[in-house]
Amino acid sequence: MANEIQYRYEKDHLSKSEPNKYKADELKSEEMLINIGPQHPSTHGVLRLEVISDGEVVKDVIPHLGYLHRCFEKHAESLSYNQIIPYVDRMDYLAAMNSEHAYALGVERMLGIEDRIPPRVEYIRVLVAELNRLASHFVAVGTYAMDIGAFTPFMWMMRDREHILRLLEWASGARMLYNYIWVGGLFYDLPVGFEEQCATFIDYLKPKMTELKRLVMENKIFIERTANVGVLPLDLAINYGVTGPMLRGSGLKYDLRKVDAYSVYPELDFQVPIGTGEMGTVGDCWDRTWVRVVEIDESLHIMSQCLERLQGDLKRDRDFDPQALVPKKIRPKKQDLYVRAENPKGELGFFFRADGRSDKPFRCKARSCCYVNLSIISEIAKGGLIADLVAIIGSIDVVLGEVDR
Repeated sequence: MANEIQYRYEKDHLSKSEPNKYKADELKSEEMLINIGPQHPSTHGVLRLEVISDGEVVKDVIPHLGYLHRCFEKHAESLSYNQIIPYVDRMDYLAAMNSEHAYALGVERMLGIEDRIPPRVEYIRVLVAELNRLASHFVAVGTYAMDIGAFTPFMWMMRDREHILRLLEWASGARMLYNYIWVGGLFYDLPVGFEEQCATFIDYLKPKMTELKRLVMENKIFIERTANVGVLPLDLAINYGVTGPMLRGSGLKYDLRKVDAYSVYPELDFQVPIGTGEMGTVGDCWDRTWVRVVEIDESLHIMSQCLERLQGDLKRDRDFDPQALVPKKIRPKKQDLYVRAENPKGELGFFFRADGRSDKPFRCKARSCCYVNLSIISEIAKGGLIADLVAIIGSIDVVLGEVDR
């Protein structure tokens, strides 16, 4: 009896609430409906793609989400502002420092203490955020090469990423989910010797990046698998709200660290790489990967400048307290605020609604760059081959924890 009731419920409710766009009996004789995913590594986690194909040609792709729902926004309504930071970590768990930085900036702006943060705190924030940007791009490039058949670059990237995770663990006590950047400051100052070890890592990584470019970006097989594949025209990218390396790969120099400068980025010198169609068409999979690889070089340049300041005029002293401005109770005045920052995958934004009475946000909405970037897949995959679909997914570089937040 119980099984019969369950069957009726699924038939009457689930089929109506989550209908597939296409039904098998409505397909043409030459068309196939194929489910790809959810599985690692080809769909990069719990992503299911409903693919309509005509032989090997993709006619349509419909992404199905929600398998990794984090309930972040609902959790945020029942937690105080400072308690939300560990939940921010768990959205894009490959770039937790960057997400923390964006969230802390938003709350500090609501409190009106944004301009009072000590310079040393801001430079440390940028340093660890750029370290995490490197780690995120290492996973993006390494797993992407593995997606299309190359195993060695993945091992190289994981080897070098391990150095970063050890540095961040040394500073925060955690390998991936840090809770290090706090509202008003930091969990703690950098450990003694951190700056020297970080500088050593930069010197170590620079020649490794030259090797990576030769092994992957100039590889004939990699070029043939990515050039002229998944082309994203610039006007389409803008209309869909695509940001990050996806947008820059289509040829637009749009980086929030430049166009909507925050923290100490205006004081730092770095370039914004874009796709130029060097190996194929502007906005193809190769361009998007190239942008991420060159951004690694720019992040190293940013880190060198931060270390120069931290070891120079901002060198620690015994009176420095990174928690001096951390409020014991965070109760912003009544307001609505949206703040955004440049994460490794694009624009991460937080919308806050404070009621002026509670130390918990009335509403905390996250604008996920991974979610927006993934929405373009049906447009850029149509007309391509099924074999190219995995290459297109990898070039988008999504983390499903943030998509399903």
